[in-house]
Amino acid sequence: MHGEPAVAVLRLGHRPGRDDRMTTHVGLTARALGADRAIFAGGSQAAETVRDITDRFGGPFEAEVTDSPKALLRDWDGRIVHLTMYGERVQDVEDEIRSSRDDDGEPLLIVVGAEKVSFDVYEAADWNVGVTNQPHSEVAGLAVFLDRIFEGRELDREWEDADQRVVPMATGKKVVDPEDE
Repeated sequence: MHGEPAVAVLRLGHRPGRDDRMTTHVGLTARALGADRAIFAGGSQAAETVRDITDRFGGPFEAEVTDSPKALLRDWDGRIVHLTMYGERVQDVEDEIRSSRDDDGEPLLIVVGAEKVSFDVYEAADWNVGVTNQPHSEVAGLAVFLDRIFEGRELDREWEDADQRVVPMATGKKVVDPEDE
């Protein structure tokens, strides 16, 4: 979010045929809930879909693909959070993570796995964090984590260069061209 250290989400792993929608939803959730970019580890059309949504509904937000997620983790110039149900409870470490962002201004990389994540990801992470220690959707875990880190500020974000804007309504659906407002 503007004025804060950058937040990137790395979608690590992708099972073709099974994770197409889930991988796309990781990227869309990252965008909608305050991250600055999503990085997809190889072989997915998710980056293109997220770019299309950003073009239509505004940004700024970047979606990119890497063929070297291990190198990205190794060379990351900042802190790393790995979301896993085996990690420390989010409510026990969220203040520490927020404080580290405020204190050192370093970018934060949030790793969201798909298939079984190798142990070197656990070792590369500054925090292995569980949003509940129960099986659940990685998209839900990312959403809860981002909301906790941003403390709800991401919900008031202003979107730039949007071609479409959803008008909040109690019932019905309305999408408008921002220039017509």
